[in-house]
Amino acid sequence: MARVFVYGTLKKGQPNYKHMINTAKGIAKYQGRGRTVEKYPLVIAGKYNIPYMLNIPGTGHHIAGEIYTVDDQMLRFLDEFEGCPDMYQRTTMRIEVVEWEGKSGTAEVRPASSGVMECFVYNTSTYQPEWVQLPYHDNYDSSGTHGLSYVLRENRD
Repeated sequence: MARVFVYGTLKKGQPNYKHMINTAKGIAKYQGRGRTVEKYPLVIAGKYNIPYMLNIPGTGHHIAGEIYTVDDQMLRFLDEFEGCPDMYQRTTMRIEVVEWEGKSGTAEVRPASSGVMECFVYNTSTYQPEWVQLPYHDNYDSSGTHGLSYVLRENRD
């Protein structure tokens, strides 16, 4: 099992959360909420209003999200879903645990006593230069006050 931190449309209540609970794609177990230890820019970009965490450590905000443990099948699905490695790159980041619900008591799943753990995160180094000038967010919500509703893949032209 691998740990994955999601901050965008895959979170509970967001447009693509359905994929996280679709066992045909693999197993993803919700463990808790967290936020990035380092600051990153989280922007909503492109004509489909996609959230992107730009790989610019030290700039932006501590990004809020959810921590999951996933099996190899779900990790392969997420790689494909996220367009890895072209659109997003799967990197390891330090995530501070804000709230832990994980039922597993195994050491590799449980957070360290410091409350910080390493998780895979889909962020991007392959972004348009002008995206750096977009507003930075700390917690993505497709229905947020930003007014930039995410466009599902099946509704894109």
